[in-house]
Amino acid sequence: MDYILGEKERGCIFCVKPKRKKDKENLILYQGKYAFVMMNKFPYNNGHVMVVPKRHCCDLDELNDNELQELFYLMKVSTQVLKSSLHPHGFNIGMNIGKVGGAGEEHIHFHIVPRWIGDTNFMPILGETKIVPEYLEHTYQKLCSAYLVLFQKNRGQKGGQPK
Repeated sequence: MDYILGEKERGCIFCVKPKRKKDKENLILYQGKYAFVMMNKFPYNNGHVMVVPKRHCCDLDELNDNELQELFYLMKVSTQVLKSSLHPHGFNIGMNIGKVGGAGEEHIHFHIVPRWIGDTNFMPILGETKIVPEYLEHTYQKLCSAYLVLFQKNRGQKGGQPK
């Protein structure tokens, strides 16, 4: 409800926030050359991240090969980070394209939502509330540290950190 009723920023958040050089404040966990990983400020579940191309694109057809490669690489890395940091039992990974498809932002982006057995309850139905068991800042620190460790570990290996 905070998101729905709250004041919206002007402009595309996915274009504006990575340029601000305030990654922690903007919940940006990693910035590559063509794409970045950002936590969802209003998550569906603890650890909900989004993988986003840096260039404003509204449709999959607009993405070039470099952007697609880095997006999918960062989705793979993000599931590894979430597995090692939060130990989910599974994931929902998807995207909304266009306003009719449910996209609040026209800028294409992938959602990665960690899932645990029994993570749904009556609160979303009765209280219009979603219970997230950890402060956003604590989850940010866990995930940010895990991204750094993973990229340092993979540095120099084939298929490691994107250029």
